[in-house]
This record gives sequence, structure tokens and C-alpha cells, in this order.
Amino acid sequence: MSERITPPMQALPDGEAEISLVVRIPWEDVARLGQEAGRLASQTGRPVTLDEAVSYRLRSTRPSASHAKPAGEQPAAVSALPRISGTA
Repeated sequence: MSERITPPMQALPDGEAEISLVVRIPWEDVARLGQEAGRLASQTGRPVTLDEAVSYRLRSTRPSASHAKPAGEQPAAVSALPRISGTA
């Protein structure tokens, strides 16, 4: 049986929350995230990190959540993330 570990979560001043994860992904997916960061940098006129590109991608592909779901509901699977093969 594997033990469930909950990563630390940090509340941000803008009302959002931040959680740090380590995810192993293939270089092809890193390249796609780099392309996304490049597109976002062109739109904003400033450098964009891969972290920002992932956050932007997640925010732009999910419906707006104005409140937390009730405790009994399970979150929907995230289908907008880059294809990930291997282990997480």
C-alpha cells in the first residue's frame, strides 16, 4: 500500500493558492511548454517561465471556479495538459 503525501499549499495575496509538485515528463513535452511560454511572452511583451506557461494553460482551459466543490465531489480529469508518458 502506498502512503499518500500531501504537498504543502501556500495561500497567495490575490486569493489563489500555490502548490509545488515534481513531475517527470519527456523532453518533447518540455519543448511544447517552451513553445507555449514563447507564445505567451510574445503576447505579454516580457519573458515568461515554464511555470507561468503551465499556470496560464491550466487557467485558460478550465471553467472558472468561483468556489470550492463540496467535499463529496471528485475533480474532473485534466485533459488540457500536454501528453505525459512515463511516471509522474
